[in-house]
Amino acid sequence: MEKPLKINYASNNLLKFIVPSFLGILFFMTPILYNGEITIPIAILSKLVLNSLSNTLPGIMTSIICITFICTIISKLFKPEMISNSKFLNTLFNVSPLWFTARILGAIFAVCTFFKVGPEWIWSGDTGGLLLNDLLPVLFCVFLFAGMFLPLLLNFGLLEFFGAVLTKIMRPIFTLPGRSSIDCIASWLGDGTVGVLLTSKQYEEGYYTKREAAVIGTTFSAVSITFCLVVISQVQLGHLFVPYYLTVSLAGVVAAIIAPRIPPLSRKPNTYFNDIKREDTETIPENHNSFTWGLAKAIEKASKNNDSLDFFKQGIKNVLDLWLGVTPVVMAMGTIALILATYTPVFQWIGLPFIPLLKLLQVPEAKEASQTLIVGFADMFLPSVIGASIKSELTRFVIACTSVTQLIYMSEVGGLLLGSKIPVSLKDLVIIFFERTLITLPIIAMMAHIIF
Repeated sequence: MEKPLKINYASNNLLKFIVPSFLGILFFMTPILYNGEITIPIAILSKLVLNSLSNTLPGIMTSIICITFICTIISKLFKPEMISNSKFLNTLFNVSPLWFTARILGAIFAVCTFFKVGPEWIWSGDTGGLLLNDLLPVLFCVFLFAGMFLPLLLNFGLLEFFGAVLTKIMRPIFTLPGRSSIDCIASWLGDGTVGVLLTSKQYEEGYYTKREAAVIGTTFSAVSITFCLVVISQVQLGHLFVPYYLTVSLAGVVAAIIAPRIPPLSRKPNTYFNDIKREDTETIPENHNSFTWGLAKAIEKASKNNDSLDFFKQGIKNVLDLWLGVTPVVMAMGTIALILATYTPVFQWIGLPFIPLLKLLQVPEAKEASQTLIVGFADMFLPSVIGASIKSELTRFVIACTSVTQLIYMSEVGGLLLGSKIPVSLKDLVIIFFERTLITLPIIAMMAHIIF
């Protein structure tokens, strides 16, 4: 019979688990009231930097995107030993032709937008200007603190603990490991970008299969509570925030149950990134319950962290990986999507088939609402901007809910997913976007008819 794994509760290793994990929960998952808004400490720190550097950040982001482009060209043409011999730099700059193209486009769009040169449809306030002046500065600040403090969640046993404790809930309901619950909570309370970052790192380290990483990245990178408040206020229904957020949560949970069980997510292979698989921490031995086993694995993980310098090294690598690797893709993909949304009728055409569905669900002003369902693929805030002019409160409510539950919008989460190692293609994202729309829309419409 296997001997029980002894846990030394009085050891320094217990403190190594408790203290950093507590700080991680505090920074990423503890909602606090700040300046009249519910937010988390990471978001507050990000906002402080954003406010102090707001005028210079578009220039900083343009420089970062151009540095990535130049280093990628040098890596491709000259293959310098400094890059070739470094696993981190080689992964960062020696990219596939698709990502190389994205970096070229990202650099062109950023330079055109910053200097306001070239066609106005590239750098206008509705396209490149929205990305470079509004979104990328926010990502710069979020990435700075999320990247630096992410090891608090990853390296000190918190995920191992919740992996064992919550696996009996997450596996049967969402087909996911228990540790993915932390990704979900970090997204809901903080930001979808944090969820994508956390998922990508876990996938690269062998804790998630390709299918699990794709499911978590496209299903649980939820919009934060704070941004939900911004959306519902934009459609002049701020007084309905509580029923609105309950509706969003219900529709989101239903989508999270159904979407992983249908293609393309169900067809993703259960294989690991570079065939690296971590030891299974979710199989609980007979001589343990889920709590004691989770605690044992957490303390074992925490005990391996003896060098504080490694913590900062990994944090800096995370930040550089996000700044240099992800932001050019967001700039490229987001600008293209916004150009299509602003200057072409593409999204209106694609929205036409939704008119009969909206009429069937008895949503007023179905024609006006139909294009808002599709334009969310470009940017999540666009539906509520377009929908604000619709007269029906019920329709505005439906638009605000749907735009949040769709999740896949190219100006942020979609671009981040494509820029990360998470195995999803643009085609996958388009299909998942439509699936989430079709799954959540009837639920949202039903709730809207109850509320109004």
